[in-house]
Amino acid sequence: MGETIAVENGSMGRVAYARIAPNEDLVQGVEKLCLAEGFRNAFVRGALGSLVDACMGTIDGKYLQIPGPAVEIVSLAGEVRPGEDGSLRAALTGVVADPEGNVYGGPFVAGLNPICMTFEVTLEEWLPVK
Repeated sequence: MGETIAVENGSMGRVAYARIAPNEDLVQGVEKLCLAEGFRNAFVRGALGSLVDACMGTIDGKYLQIPGPAVEIVSLAGEVRPGEDGSLRAALTGVVADPEGNVYGGPFVAGLNPICMTFEVTLEEWLPVK
């Protein structure tokens, strides 16, 4: 029972509907969108698109490579928060399906999930009470 639970008060802010371009990384693309919109904290509220290939973390700390082309994102959730150095960091998890229909889930590894054609994402700003 040594788990710490933090409750944060705040309110929802603006909503951004945006597109991430082909070959741009999913995780880094979400971070860039937040920077462009001035979101310091945000939640991913929806997404539609596919990846060239996918790379997800596993429970034992390793990586799972899912080859494409066109690995479909079935679901995506996550948040963007400032890191200790102040730079934005996206933590995204989801479910993907490979070209044969096999389904995989887990956290997306930054830098290893290139967008296939286009990717649409909805971000909602979070305004924590200081």
